[in-house]
Amino acid sequence: MAKGKKTKQSKNKTITLKMAQNCVEMKLDGKRCLDLSFKEISTVPKCIQKLCDMEELDLSRNLIKKIPDFIDHFINVCVLDLHSNYLEQIPVTIGRLQNLQVLNLCNNRLTSLPDELGLLNKLHTLNLGLNQLEALPASIGALKELRHIGLSDNQFTQVPRCLSKLDKLEKVNLDRNPIFSQQAQSQESLMISERLYLVKESFLCEDCLNKCQVDRKKIEDVETKDEPK
Repeated sequence: MAKGKKTKQSKNKTITLKMAQNCVEMKLDGKRCLDLSFKEISTVPKCIQKLCDMEELDLSRNLIKKIPDFIDHFINVCVLDLHSNYLEQIPVTIGRLQNLQVLNLCNNRLTSLPDELGLLNKLHTLNLGLNQLEALPASIGALKELRHIGLSDNQFTQVPRCLSKLDKLEKVNLDRNPIFSQQAQSQESLMISERLYLVKESFLCEDCLNKCQVDRKKIEDVETKDEPK
């Protein structure tokens, strides 16, 4: 069960087309948003296919277990918010949302992701925190516009290698994952329970950069000292 969820689920609510139309909002930037958050729905209403010209779609904080294949009808959507549901998988059709820039899948039940996520060429923010992921598909390395990725509160034991291919990546949140340090692997596991962020050196101030370089030198000296002669 997604973290923070109540065990008892409310009876599924029905959303009609008229109700959905009344949930369309115009954002300050001129984008149209279909906001169906907090509606206590366990399935995505089929009627919203008639509103597929939205730029933003918010289905967060519901009881949804499955995203239907018709999600690919929303070809104009640039923000898709699905956080705090009961999703166990994501359909491969999500790879057809070529205008998607922000994807929030935080607080669900995901244990894996489809390779098709790597087709989202414009994606710059991906939130996968509070799930049950142990690895990322290698295709994530193809997201050349990705700048922020949230991976906190999952089951990662190491930093996903595919992230090293992302030249524009600015920040990775790996809080509260069972990350093992190289030194701890031969002794005892080290749980990262507080803070673990990966940030490009170019985004650090001079003082922070100098401190990181000093700390890195200390680690390298320790590792060299521990190497068998």
